[in-house]
Amino acid sequence: MTYELAWIAGAAGLTLPALKRRLELSRAKHPSLAGHSRTAKRLARWIPGYAYDEATFYACDGAPDTVAQQRRAGFFALAGRLQAKAPQSIALTKAAREGLPDLRFTGAYRVPYQFSPYLRQHLQVGGFVQASEGVSVTDLDGNRYIDLTGSYGVNVMGMDFYKSCIAAGARIAQDLGPVLGAYHPCVADNVARLQQISGLDAVSFHMSGTEAVMQAVRLARYHTGKRHLVRFCGAYHGWWEDVQPGPGNPLPPRETYTLRDMHEASLKVLRTRRDIACVLINPLQALHPNKNAPGDSTLLDSSRSAGYDRAAYTRWLQQLREVCTERGIVLIFDEVFLGFRLAARGAQEYFGVQADLVTYGKTLGGGLPVGVVCGKQALMQRFREDKPADICFARGTFNAHPYVMGAMNEFLRRLDTPEISAIYRDLDGTWDTRRERFNARMLVEGLPLQAANMSSVWTLSYTRPSRYNWMLQYYLRDHGLALSWVGTGRFIFSLNFSESDFEDMLERCVQAGLQMQRDGWWWKAPGQTNKTIKRGLLREMLRHLWR
Repeated sequence: MTYELAWIAGAAGLTLPALKRRLELSRAKHPSLAGHSRTAKRLARWIPGYAYDEATFYACDGAPDTVAQQRRAGFFALAGRLQAKAPQSIALTKAAREGLPDLRFTGAYRVPYQFSPYLRQHLQVGGFVQASEGVSVTDLDGNRYIDLTGSYGVNVMGMDFYKSCIAAGARIAQDLGPVLGAYHPCVADNVARLQQISGLDAVSFHMSGTEAVMQAVRLARYHTGKRHLVRFCGAYHGWWEDVQPGPGNPLPPRETYTLRDMHEASLKVLRTRRDIACVLINPLQALHPNKNAPGDSTLLDSSRSAGYDRAAYTRWLQQLREVCTERGIVLIFDEVFLGFRLAARGAQEYFGVQADLVTYGKTLGGGLPVGVVCGKQALMQRFREDKPADICFARGTFNAHPYVMGAMNEFLRRLDTPEISAIYRDLDGTWDTRRERFNARMLVEGLPLQAANMSSVWTLSYTRPSRYNWMLQYYLRDHGLALSWVGTGRFIFSLNFSESDFEDMLERCVQAGLQMQRDGWWWKAPGQTNKTIKRGLLREMLRHLWR
C-alpha cells in the first residue's frame, strides 16, 4: 500500500505527507454538491434552461386531465384573488422591476426554474409594503399580513420595538448629526455593553454583517500568518468571495476549505493541517447540517428535511473549541443572523462555548444597518509596534454612524430590562411547544406538512412526494401570511408573537393547505416517490441538454 501511495504521490507531483493531507481533506468534505463547490459550479454551467408549457405546468407528474384541469382552475382563481386584493402593490412592483434587479432575481427564483416563466406571466404578488404593527405588515392596498419574513433576521423583537429604537436613536444623535470620524459619546457605552455580552475585550463597528465577517477573517489571517479559512458545508457567511465559493460567485474557491459539519474527519483536518487561520461557525446550520439554506426554488420533490439536536450541536462546538485551542486556530462565531434570537448574550451563552471572535449584525442596529466584530484584544489589534508598516487595514466611511450608534444604544439598554429578560425565559420550550401544536394540527387535517425548528426559526417539510409543494407559498399569501422570497423554507417568527397571534397564523396555514389540497396540487400518482421524481427530472434535463 505504501508503494502504491508513493507512486500516486509521485504522479501527482506530491510528497507522501502532502498526498496524505490531500486525502484527509477529501474525506472531510460532504459528498453532496454543497460540499464540492468546484464541481457544483461546473455542473451549474451545464444545467439547461427550459420552461414548461401550459400542459406540462399542470401535469409534469403525470396527473390525469381531470386533475390538471382542477389545478388550472385553482391556479387562475388564486391568481385572480391575489390581483383583486392588491392591484396597487402589484402594479408598483411591475413598474419597478426593470430598475430593481433584486426584484427580478427574487421573482425568478421563488419556484423551481422550469415553472417560473409561466407562473410569473400569470400570477403576480406585490413586493411593497407601507406599514407595520404588532406582528403584521400592510401593503399599498391596505391588506394586513402576518409577517413571517423576519426581515432577513433583523426582526427579533417585533417591528414596534425597532421603530421606537430608531426614534430614540435619532433623539440621541440629533444634536451631533451625521458627523463622522469622531465618535458620539454613546459609542463608549455600546462598547462596554458589547464587551459584557460577548465576554471579549474589544469591539469594531461596520456597516453590514458581511463586512464584519470580512474583517474577522482578515484579522485571523493577519495574526496567525496563515491564509486558509474553514467554513462548513451549506453555511452562509455573507456574499463575499472567500465565504461563498460555489454557484453565485464567478471566482473559483481560493483560500477556503469547505468541510463536513459535525464529522470527525473535519476535526482531523483541523488537527493536522498547518495552513488554517480560522474556523467560521454559523450556528443556524444546526437546523440543517451540511445543507444549503432551504428555499422553495429548489423544492423539486418532497425530500427537503431539517432537524435540530441541541445537545449534539453543543458537543460539536465544544470539540471545535478544543481543537482550535490546541492548534492556535481562531474560532469565529458568525452570529449575524442568530445573535440575540437564542439568548440575550447570543449563541455563546446559549451553547456555553466561548469564541475568539464574534460577529453580530442585523438586529443589533436597533433596526438600522450595522456589523460588529468583538474579539480578544490580541486579535483585534490592527498594527504592530515593532513593525509599523505591517498593518491590518479596516475602515469604512459610515462605521459608527451616530444615528446607528444611537439606535444600537437604545437596543442594548432595552436588552437589560425585565420585559426583555422575560421573553428569553424558556424560549426554546415556547417555540418547541408551538411547533408540536403545528405538526399535530397538520396530521389531524390530513395535510402533508411538518415543521422543524431551531427556536423561532422554522423550516417546513413535505411528507407526500410532490412536484408542486412550492405552490403553498402563494396559498399562504392568499390567506394573509407574508413570507420572504425563499418561501416555506423559512418561517422567521418575531419573539413578540402571542398565543393568539400564533393560533391565528396556524389557522391560516391550515386553510391555505386545505385550499391547495382541494385544488389538486397534492394529487399523487401510484408508485410516485421522491426517487422516481428525481430520476424523471434527470431524464428531462438530459433531453433538453442534448437538443
